Amino acid sequence: MNYAYGFNDITPEALNYTGGKGGSLCRMFKAGINVPNGFVILSTAFHNNKLRTAAFSEISKCLDMLPDGTFAVRSSALSEDSAKTSFAGEFESVLDVGKADIFKAIETVAASAKSERVTEYSKVHGIKEGHKIAVVVQIMIRAKMAGVLFSADPITGSHVNMVGNFVFGAGEQLVSGEKNASPFTISRRGSKYQGDEAFAPYAKAMYKATLRAEEIFGCKLDIEWVVKDKNLYIVQARPITTLKTIDEDTYEINQSLDMDALWSSNNVGEAVPDVMSPFTWSLLHEMDMECQKVPGYFMFGNICGRTYSNISIMISSLKVLGYDVKKAKELIGDVFGHIPDHIEVPIYPFSTPYLIKEMFLRAKKSLKRMKESKKQKDYYLEHTPVWYVKTLESIEKANTRQDLFRLWTSDVRPYLSALWYIWFGGAGSATLVTLRRKLSKMAGEELANLLCSNFSGEQTLVSMKPLLAIEQVINGTLTPEKYLELYGHRSPHEFEVYYEYPADDPSFIDNQIKEFNNANLRPAELLKKQQSEFLKGKELFAQRFPGKQKWLNNKLERISKDANTRESLRNEFVKVFRVMRHLLLKIGSVTGIGEDIFMMYCYEVPRFLQGDTEMLDKLIKRRENFEEYQKQPVFPQLIRGRFNPKEWMNSEDKRQDYYDPNAEVIANKEDSIKGFAGAPGTVEGVVRILHSFDEAKDFKKGEILVTTVTNIGWTPLFPKAAAIITDLGAPLSHAAIVARELGIPAVVGCGIGTTELKTGDLVIVNGSTGTVTKKLS
Repeated sequence: MNYAYGFNDITPEALNYTGGKGGSLCRMFKAGINVPNGFVILSTAFHNNKLRTAAFSEISKCLDMLPDGTFAVRSSALSEDSAKTSFAGEFESVLDVGKADIFKAIETVAASAKSERVTEYSKVHGIKEGHKIAVVVQIMIRAKMAGVLFSADPITGSHVNMVGNFVFGAGEQLVSGEKNASPFTISRRGSKYQGDEAFAPYAKAMYKATLRAEEIFGCKLDIEWVVKDKNLYIVQARPITTLKTIDEDTYEINQSLDMDALWSSNNVGEAVPDVMSPFTWSLLHEMDMECQKVPGYFMFGNICGRTYSNISIMISSLKVLGYDVKKAKELIGDVFGHIPDHIEVPIYPFSTPYLIKEMFLRAKKSLKRMKESKKQKDYYLEHTPVWYVKTLESIEKANTRQDLFRLWTSDVRPYLSALWYIWFGGAGSATLVTLRRKLSKMAGEELANLLCSNFSGEQTLVSMKPLLAIEQVINGTLTPEKYLELYGHRSPHEFEVYYEYPADDPSFIDNQIKEFNNANLRPAELLKKQQSEFLKGKELFAQRFPGKQKWLNNKLERISKDANTRESLRNEFVKVFRVMRHLLLKIGSVTGIGEDIFMMYCYEVPRFLQGDTEMLDKLIKRRENFEEYQKQPVFPQLIRGRFNPKEWMNSEDKRQDYYDPNAEVIANKEDSIKGFAGAPGTVEGVVRILHSFDEAKDFKKGEILVTTVTNIGWTPLFPKAAAIITDLGAPLSHAAIVARELGIPAVVGCGIGTTELKTGDLVIVNGSTGTVTKKLS
């Protein structure tokens, strides 16, 4: 490898030693972006910030390839212009340098790595080691005008417009503030320019160069540019540090910082209610990338360890397809909950051609794989229970890195990916959403919920079986060992490998039997009673709509089949998660790092098994941040824009239902709380707030369960509850579905149940209208 390379001659290996600025200039130049020509001197050319003797001849050759004139000599430290730190202006630059003085300028720039200002800046950002520095030499452009462009708003994170400003003359006057800058914007959709007319002729070139640069770097950029002789030149491009969403080294993560979006914890927050460990997040993030429909926009986000869905992507896409925002909100409401009218949904600047080209065509490969996977679902439903038992046995026997690496690469990891696609595309809930909405309009919310309360059909819904099977263990028709094999993987934390599963707890079965006997729980009787109510609902529907009986039966039969398939696939998918946990624990045991393995990202695990230990020093800091996230309360159901957890926690106006710094604060002045009609029925009772399932031991039979969110792991509590109230959820959420199956009144997605109510409050829960009313005790 050489010590110096022309921009067009750089090799992939050499890019590792060019620093942020040098690497970005080389990559843009090779991609055809108009960058002033030059060369980069690699960090390996320096020892103690002085040029090695062998580097002089190579630099001279690169210099000879450039025309006579003057040059700009700038730093390109390996820590500079990254997503974490920009070091803007901290290192030295030497401008207007003639060829005779190039080497002196290079030495000046390299020596600045040890300057006092660089040292102080490094301390502030926690950088302790010295800086390895590369140096860029470029043809000097005497600018007619110079400026900066942010490809997203660095303050709000909005992607709607590119924003920038410029001055006439050299860019240093802009940085130093010697001249007032002229602001401008370029709309991302349609490239419409607004600003001083002097830059208007160059706006289109700026727009195209920016989009091309974003393709290269995969992020929103802070771009420096100049204009000379009617030509626009890009002289620097770096990530916008204020939009940094993740530091992978430390697991500092907040994806609300990247863009102005509306995030919802409904639905996905029910599946993954815990703070995600670094491993679990990386696994879900890889799956999200595989299914990504729009480049640069992820459906799922991580806000300080908690998972959210990006509602703005869905509504922006629906808007392009012809739906107004109000209708789009209604379409996703059954799954993602109600979005209050005073909460604005930021709309992304998708155009119809863009959506068709990028969203649908890019999704073609993913959809094809899902379609192919659906054909295999019967095989996986039949084969996974056998695979599950055998693979756990194989993990137990594996005692070398080689054995564990083989299990990871050729068995567990690919099996997880295969089942993900099968589950994701196996059986959707779109038919149920459509039917429930139509029945609500025809017969009212209460009857619609009643008619959608028998998903089990002729076979028991899989999510109900762990509850019903406890009775089988009690009456002796199922052994405890078989119960754990069949259902010991289902838990409140089932999509987080950091926590143990019920099957890993020797006392689990005994505790469940004791709980059932003490509370005299009979879930099978509740289910039978509700099925009787369901039949009465069908009779009532037949009386009101005599010509619609066959139509309803066909719809319900299809929905029951889809629901059972979907639940069965999820059941098998969770088994693979438990297998993954055991594999990770074994890797931790064999290698000696213990449970720190959960602080590793999924892509690091196979490298670690092959001897790469570079990530080990980072695990302590990742654990510190993970544990810090665990201490924080559950975040709001809806989050608009850039969210700072500490500011929210200390705010007098802190709300659990939504966070939107731009929205009017609406106090809940009534004695009632409004949510979704989850399961019909009215009951009066005393509230018990449970902030997590760990507090379940405090819950007494006949109390009203109030919590943030439930999933299948909470099901054993349901028969004890007089009613259920959740902050998160929608008509098709787990709490609503299981409550309807058991005939327990439920109000879901009310947003403020855990904050407006307290343990001991007397309330009336109306699951038919979705209201909770406080009573004076």
